[in-house]
Amino acid sequence: MNFSSIYSGKNRLPFLIAGAVLIALIATVDWLTKPYISIGFLYLFPIMMIAGFLLRWQIVVIALCCAVLQELFSELPSGEAITRLLMASAGFVGTGLFISEIFHTRQMALDHVAEVDTHTKLRRDAEEQLRILVDSSPAAIMTIDGAGQILLANEAARNLLAAEDAALAGRSIKEFVPALQMAVQTQRPTQFRTELRCRGRRTNGEAFLAAVWFSTYTTIHGTRLAAIIVDLSEDLRDREDLSLDHLLKNTKILMGAVAHEIRNICGATLAVYKNLSRMPDLQNNEDFHALGSLIAGLEKLSDMELLPPSSHMGASIDLGSVLDELRVLIEAAYREAGCEIIWRLQDHMPLVFGDRYGLQQVFLNLARNSQRAMDSAEQRRLTISSELQDHTVVIRFEDTGVGIASPYALFKPFQPGANATGLGLYVSRAILRSFGGELKFEPRSQGCCFAVNLATVAGWKAAHDE
Repeated sequence: MNFSSIYSGKNRLPFLIAGAVLIALIATVDWLTKPYISIGFLYLFPIMMIAGFLLRWQIVVIALCCAVLQELFSELPSGEAITRLLMASAGFVGTGLFISEIFHTRQMALDHVAEVDTHTKLRRDAEEQLRILVDSSPAAIMTIDGAGQILLANEAARNLLAAEDAALAGRSIKEFVPALQMAVQTQRPTQFRTELRCRGRRTNGEAFLAAVWFSTYTTIHGTRLAAIIVDLSEDLRDREDLSLDHLLKNTKILMGAVAHEIRNICGATLAVYKNLSRMPDLQNNEDFHALGSLIAGLEKLSDMELLPPSSHMGASIDLGSVLDELRVLIEAAYREAGCEIIWRLQDHMPLVFGDRYGLQQVFLNLARNSQRAMDSAEQRRLTISSELQDHTVVIRFEDTGVGIASPYALFKPFQPGANATGLGLYVSRAILRSFGGELKFEPRSQGCCFAVNLATVAGWKAAHDE
């Protein structure tokens, strides 16, 4: 049984009782053997037994009582009684306080050890969780020392950088992400956190676009850097392919608008040409016939039309997520312009049929048009709402702007006085129509309202199954 187990809380009462009994027993024996021998020095043992469970003032009181009992049953000369009483008191009190101090010091040490053990266990648990998190992360995570040497790297880092499954620890980060070498060797007085996009290189020489989030920190061994690296090459290729695809689609729409305008001009020019061709003086004129050839060429150019809606394959779209992205894209600009946006959207909207990128472009165009229309308005508020009508979801953009004076010309291309090319609404409606949607203008007494009609996936399938 060790010291800490003896002076545990459960032994307090038995030890106090045993100490009291022992003091009484010593006093009794000392009284009975008074003429022969004094055993008062034995009071040290019960004091030592109970000192670990008592407060200091309690120890002093009991020690003084024991000193008095020792002197009371002593046969030594009374002239030295006070000296003996003081000596015995000092001995008993000192012994009790010494044992008490040992106990309390020991207890503090045990509590500290227990606290250290608890903290160590918690730290190990945290380190284990962090290790599992790092090892299971799909992003490459590594730490780098002040010389640019890789200290630790998870499995994702090895898969990203070491094509031959070679170890990364001990190798220079300059081989893989040179920008991090510069970052770790740039001395800064404080911790530094940032992100960057740069070129990365694998061990086989293959280059990739890297998105890097890193922070520096200081240890006793110098500056360290922790970095998270993600390969954006595939995202870049997908984004560029998507941009090219939509560029081609929008180009067809723009060319259709140009062809429409050329057709109108050709119609008028052809009528004039036919009238002039009846004049005898011009029938043999070579310049006049050349003009006829130019008009014929323009007619062929104007024959370009948009592809029919059925040729554009759409997909199922979560309209709620598209509108969430729109919120992120426009709210900051509206807030800076002093405009308010009210969102009145249903909690659960059905999936719609369409093109996600094209739909987002339509929403952005309508929101920006509303923002420009409210520049000179006293009240600046855009309300974006949703409504389900049969198998159609209607998204309305209703603003408090200056309104539209001539709504009949809204969807005509190349409108005079329009912002930029005057093609925004024309292209927006063409995009929606390419996957079976529609853009409509709904008159209001103040401001204007545009409604985007989108077929639900269930409605679109039902219409195409018939």
